[in-house]
Amino acid sequence: MATTIPLTAIEGAKRLAAFTAVDRHILSQHKVIGIGSGSTVPYVVDRIVSQGLSVNKDRVFLATGFQSQQLIVNAGLRLGDIDQFPVLDVTIDGADEVDPDLNCIKGGGACHLREKVLAEGAKTFIVVADYRKNSQVLGANYAPGVPIEVAPFAATSLLRSIKTLKTPPLNANLRMGTGKAGPVVTDNGNFVVDAVFGPEAMSDPVRVLHAVKLLTGVVEVGLFCNVAKAAYFGNQDGSVTVKLADGQVSQIEASSDA
Repeated sequence: MATTIPLTAIEGAKRLAAFTAVDRHILSQHKVIGIGSGSTVPYVVDRIVSQGLSVNKDRVFLATGFQSQQLIVNAGLRLGDIDQFPVLDVTIDGADEVDPDLNCIKGGGACHLREKVLAEGAKTFIVVADYRKNSQVLGANYAPGVPIEVAPFAATSLLRSIKTLKTPPLNANLRMGTGKAGPVVTDNGNFVVDAVFGPEAMSDPVRVLHAVKLLTGVVEVGLFCNVAKAAYFGNQDGSVTVKLADGQVSQIEASSDA
């Protein structure tokens, strides 16, 4: 007889956030759905599958990267492509950190270009995470910094030019692989630079986003500003904190089967 392994507090919090967000935002009328990346997303897919074959048979799911693509395929859901479905009903994704205005740092998994395409292509973009990602200022909880996807040819010059910004990063480094020699390579064949900006700069992440995006060689910046409609954070006590783009914050009890 199989033994069910109990979830850790953090995994339980991720599951709470994912289940609650799916219950509220992945509705029967939604037919084109974006699935993001990260450790909370498997719970998103589990909850979508639990909605039943009759609901999911007419849906198409778009992936932000290899992980979400495999989750969709392995769950028996229909995989679609952004070229076929450029407008999505809803995209649901994780985040590395979220501030009170729902600005996010994303890209810890080096998928932020594709994540941003699906986030901006959706009528509704929803973030799910555990309580550790709920922050007052971006960078306070997520130490690696802002992920910047950069063309390999321009990586060295970017590391120099980023220091010339009006508010430069405290440090910026090319992300190196673990278990392999050399830098991390994204699904798009690019490199990633992680740039740590101080609290003063990150008090205005929109300004940082615009400044970095203008640097030559930058493909995309892992700052998602003014995109999310809501963020769900699973808490250790079994509740879920919900933050909306209009500034409303509420604390709710999760579903009984979550």
